Amino acid sequence: MFAAFRALISAAEEAAAAAAEKTVAAATDGFFEGDFGQKLIDLGLKLIGVVVLFIVGRWVARKVGRVVEKSLKKKDFDKTLTKFFATVASTLVLIMVVLACLSIFGIATTSVAAILGAAGLAIGLAFQGSLSNFAAGIMLIVFRPYNVGDVVKIAGEVGKVDELGLFVTVLDTPDNRRIMIPNGKAFDGVIENITHHELRRVDVPVGTDYSKTVDETRAILQACIADVPGRVEGQPHAAYLAELGASSVDWEVRVWCNAADWFDVREQTIRAIKNHLDAADIGIPFPQMDVHLDKIA
Repeated sequence: MFAAFRALISAAEEAAAAAAEKTVAAATDGFFEGDFGQKLIDLGLKLIGVVVLFIVGRWVARKVGRVVEKSLKKKDFDKTLTKFFATVASTLVLIMVVLACLSIFGIATTSVAAILGAAGLAIGLAFQGSLSNFAAGIMLIVFRPYNVGDVVKIAGEVGKVDELGLFVTVLDTPDNRRIMIPNGKAFDGVIENITHHELRRVDVPVGTDYSKTVDETRAILQACIADVPGRVEGQPHAAYLAELGASSVDWEVRVWCNAADWFDVREQTIRAIKNHLDAADIGIPFPQMDVHLDKIA
């Protein structure tokens, strides 16, 4: 009885060993046939070729982008579209390089296209924000609320447009910071193009005391306007009486200037107002606090 049982176990062990040998042989069939070292060399050469091709292709892509940009600039092409077409050309070359690298390993481009097509839904969901920024970038290029070189206020940030890309708008601020704003936020929000018009108006509020009459104060403020350098002649400059406040007569001095000179003209306007009011002995009221001390008996 025990002898038969032992014989059955022994037969099962032999059958399992034979099955394992067949499985290993099937898994490694053909892997070690031929010159294994030559296969490793071929694989290494392919890897080196892919790395070299990608490095050279990336350099060529950047070069193509620069050539396209320089060519369009020489023809006085639109600055915004110049950078856009340069980016598109560079991206297309880089895509061709990646496909060429895949073909070195025997991966057909049709297979890649089929895989991307099958995974299109998942990719679209994963990159939903990026795709919305891309769509917004196309809309910004079509409708042109601003161009490269304009000073704009977008998403609460003020700066000069350096680039309108496919996904982001790049701003350079007056204090030399670079801000990249997603096109989705730029297109969905309020866009203020500060330098769209050639002329801008400087508005400086100022309060004067009640010691002088309105006509005397207006004449002095108008004299201030005449002394502001950078103002544009022929424009409706004005000293506007805004309000009679609780402790001051409130004015608004309005000076027209070129948009590029706005900051300088604003400073010169404030300076002229202060100097002329001081010369005319007209005070500018400011908040004061009176403290009364009562002696306790």
